[in-house]
Amino acid sequence: MRICLVSDTWTPDINGVAHTLDRLCDQLRPQGHALQLIRPQPADDDHRAEGMAAELRVRAAAVPGYRQVRLGLPARRRIRRFWQADRPDVIYLATEGPLGWSALAAAETLGIPVVSGWHTNFDHYCRDYGLGWLRPLVIRRLRHFHNRCATTLVPTHLQARELGQRGFERIRVMARGIDGERFAPEHRDATLREHWGADPQEPVALYVGRLAPEKNLDLLRDTFAAMQDAHPRLTLVVVGDGPGRVNLERALPEAHFAGFVSPDDLSRYYASADIFVFPSISETWGNVLVEAMASGLATIAFRHAAGAALIEDDINGLQLAVGDEDGFRDAAVALCQQPARHARLGRAARRRALTYRWPAIADTFLGALAHAREISDEASRPRHV
Repeated sequence: MRICLVSDTWTPDINGVAHTLDRLCDQLRPQGHALQLIRPQPADDDHRAEGMAAELRVRAAAVPGYRQVRLGLPARRRIRRFWQADRPDVIYLATEGPLGWSALAAAETLGIPVVSGWHTNFDHYCRDYGLGWLRPLVIRRLRHFHNRCATTLVPTHLQARELGQRGFERIRVMARGIDGERFAPEHRDATLREHWGADPQEPVALYVGRLAPEKNLDLLRDTFAAMQDAHPRLTLVVVGDGPGRVNLERALPEAHFAGFVSPDDLSRYYASADIFVFPSISETWGNVLVEAMASGLATIAFRHAAGAALIEDDINGLQLAVGDEDGFRDAAVALCQQPARHARLGRAARRRALTYRWPAIADTFLGALAHAREISDEASRPRHV
């Protein structure tokens, strides 16, 4: 198939959308699928998307407060001309910004089938950024966008049910995969632990993710502080960056803040820790949770997104009901004082994570695209009476 990907974000951006698209492309190219890409002009003009048959870059604007996040501006005519010159069989819309809306309109004009992805919970972001009054409008706009597509791919069955109840149509589930060699306990690094000042026999608690309001940083702060109060020899490590970093560093002066790290270093950071604390409830999936599980960490998360899909409580991790922040904090405090327990949960977590492999995820993706193309072909055939 000739597939065009439309996204506001692309590698080397560090987020779940860029990561998922990168892994899918790694699976699709060897199978002979020709890939096109439409994305905003990156800040680094020298960065090229690898392995694309064709690429269109549109004008971009930075998101206020997130200079590194760039959204594509409306470009319906340019997109239409791009596809008229090199028509794809099917289009995948990964993001719902102005670029996505332009691409959807151009695809409808040209009669090209479209599949969309649900990668970001924008309605949650309204609440986290003090714009809760906008949430009903955001849901209506998202519903209108996705219901114009042949299919919308969501990460979990729970999310599919929730969106179905809100009037979203033609929903399919496509989870996310894991590279079990890249994320593995074998990458544990004694030198890195020494750098943190971690005793070989004492636990390290880790958080990986954007340091922003939607990540529930207040609970992360309170949980890490309570864990360290209960176990003074516990080491705390935070990987990631964002507007919440300054306040978090002030509240947790003993923690090690690494900022963003390279992919190779990230594997070592995961494997060199013991417990992964993940308080966020804004994810559609949560790649970092699966990466931590594959790395052999005992994980603590809410019954949400990947936490709901993968974790069986006290079998391969700890899972708390959404909203039970006291229970979340207490569970983390107990776990950091139980080395045999967090080792057992970590071993089981890896086994569970490795059931989610990218080749199978790519097959699901291709199946959805092929189905959309078949429906479009059938609708365009002349009907004889």
